[in-house]
Amino acid sequence: MAIHTFAAVDVGSSQQELKIFEISRTRGIRPVDSIVRRIDLGTDTYNTGKIRPERVREMAKLLGEFSSIMQNYGVESYKAYGTSAIREMNNPSLVLPYWERLSGIHIDVLSNSEQRFLDYKSVASRGENFRKMISDSCAIVDIGGGSIQISLFDKDVLTATQNMRLGVLRLYEKLSHIDVRTAQRDEMVEELVNTQLEVFCKLYLGERRIHNIIVVDDYISAIMQANHREFIEADEFCDRVSSLHRTEVTEKMDVSDDDYPLLYVSGVLMRCIIRAFGASLIWAPGVTLCDGIVYEYAERRKLITKTHDFEQDIIECAGNISKRYMGDAERGESLQKIALRIFDATKKYHGMGSREKLLLRLAAILHDCGKFISMANLAECSYNIIMSTEIIGLSHIEREIVANVVLFNHKDFVYYEEQENASDLDEKSYTTIARLTAILRVANGLDRAHSHKFDNLHLAIKDDLLVIQADAGVDISLEKGMFGQRAAFFEEVIGLLPVIRQKK
Repeated sequence: MAIHTFAAVDVGSSQQELKIFEISRTRGIRPVDSIVRRIDLGTDTYNTGKIRPERVREMAKLLGEFSSIMQNYGVESYKAYGTSAIREMNNPSLVLPYWERLSGIHIDVLSNSEQRFLDYKSVASRGENFRKMISDSCAIVDIGGGSIQISLFDKDVLTATQNMRLGVLRLYEKLSHIDVRTAQRDEMVEELVNTQLEVFCKLYLGERRIHNIIVVDDYISAIMQANHREFIEADEFCDRVSSLHRTEVTEKMDVSDDDYPLLYVSGVLMRCIIRAFGASLIWAPGVTLCDGIVYEYAERRKLITKTHDFEQDIIECAGNISKRYMGDAERGESLQKIALRIFDATKKYHGMGSREKLLLRLAAILHDCGKFISMANLAECSYNIIMSTEIIGLSHIEREIVANVVLFNHKDFVYYEEQENASDLDEKSYTTIARLTAILRVANGLDRAHSHKFDNLHLAIKDDLLVIQADAGVDISLEKGMFGQRAAFFEEVIGLLPVIRQKK
């Protein structure tokens, strides 16, 4: 029985964690050890964009300790991620290589949507409890140092996700310099939080209630675990927050005096969310980002069986964005079918894999979202909507790929060498954009009149041609007449010339 020893490292805003796991196909994932340290990185970066030098050195020393522990455990592979404090640094190109040189640990920076998706996977790995909670109306409230992410579920389906800059460290820093009584501080936190929650509820809830809340955080979950509880009634939770005293928490619950203010802010924040949603049950499974990191590692290497269809959540999220902007769902479905057929038929020529196939689906779903703002400027408006809207589970680069595919589906393609605006995209990503755009353009051309003429299309590759055959008796004069430019671009990018023919 092969056992893999894996380490997950979370470089968080206010605390850092190293977690060691053993993974096997027969026993799944087993945690072996967890080391948590607290270095406040977020206060510096949220205020100045840089981590002060003494904390940079302190963090390098901690990472060196983590590296020694990993060696002692015989770790075979690891992943280390930085979250919001690292995301908001002005000089990561200087700090991250310095840490790596001194510790040997390479840190990748997660986008917000990637981070929240890993947290979401860590919750989903809890199996039956997760399935029960999301079978009713449910929200995952992921509380970080810099922001919170609220993801809504309705009958197992992810319906919306939104990020708000209401992280506990950020809230605490805003109020820490104001000399007021505790009751007034409560009111200030509630004012800051409720202003944004009111907007969220109007946009995504209306008159609906959210019965269940799953909370992922560093403080509330720790208190729940210390009391050997995972579930608590919402009313009891709110009462407990109102009577939470520093002495009780620090002496009886193994919480340091320095951590108490952040715990208290977390409690007030959650109380606001509970009241806004009308929730009745809270579940704090006690998972961390490290649990999501190891789950994704094991999932990708097929060491464990999937517990949830996460790709479908990404698709549902895109579908809800399209719906919000009055997108044509039926047309999007038709475009998906045609585009995916072309993708599969020409895989040998474009060389893309399952992840790119997902991005193509998302582009097809969101192909017309910009019409909500301007039919005349569909391309640019669609691009701006996609880039401004978080799709949980996609990296920033992947979201930019989808946005550009939709953009160039409606306007002339701008080649990598011709770019004038600054972009995070490298040449490889731009090549992916070109290939997906070529496929989506052909699919769009085959459904030009939105009349499903090619629902039963047959594809065949003959010599250097991609032969697209339509049913007999269907008038495809419009499609054939306007197909030339799309076909030429497809041939340039993929290497096959698409031609439309009709069964006799």
